[in-house]
Amino acid sequence: MLELTFARAEPSDAAQLAELINSAYRGESSRQGWTTEADLLEGRRTDVEDILNLIAAADSKLLLCRRGGELLGSVHLQYQDRQVHIGMLAVKPSSQNLGVGKRLLQAAEVEACQAWRAKRLLMAVIPCRTELIAFYERRGYRRTGIVKAFPLNPVLWVPKVTGLSLELLEKQV
Repeated sequence: MLELTFARAEPSDAAQLAELINSAYRGESSRQGWTTEADLLEGRRTDVEDILNLIAAADSKLLLCRRGGELLGSVHLQYQDRQVHIGMLAVKPSSQNLGVGKRLLQAAEVEACQAWRAKRLLMAVIPCRTELIAFYERRGYRRTGIVKAFPLNPVLWVPKVTGLSLELLEKQV
């Protein structure tokens, strides 16, 4: 088992985090892993300014996952009304399928419960990402059937397909 450490992101981590998250979600580098959205969206998932805003926001945490000094993953937690939204779960593409994502998600859930006493965990997933939904279902999340339009952000990304949406998954804790 990999020796992993988890810590809260600091502003000095923002550039490295943006690079990691973008490499896991978009572009050719993301195709090395199984979490790519490269066929669905063109552009970047985030940028340094967005990461800095998430780090500074109230009731928001970005957790880092490292092996030694190497950044392998990150996840964003946003607390609101006794529930925590988990988002931007990213693992370095070359480190996927090693259990990093599973352990990072577990660390995020523990943090949500300890820091905010969350009773419900939420996440939004593109419904056509069936393998990703199956990953979350194996970890206790269930599909709610609640679907919303995919957010627009032409400064960062442009959909490659029509009709993109997000489905809400939840887990009671």
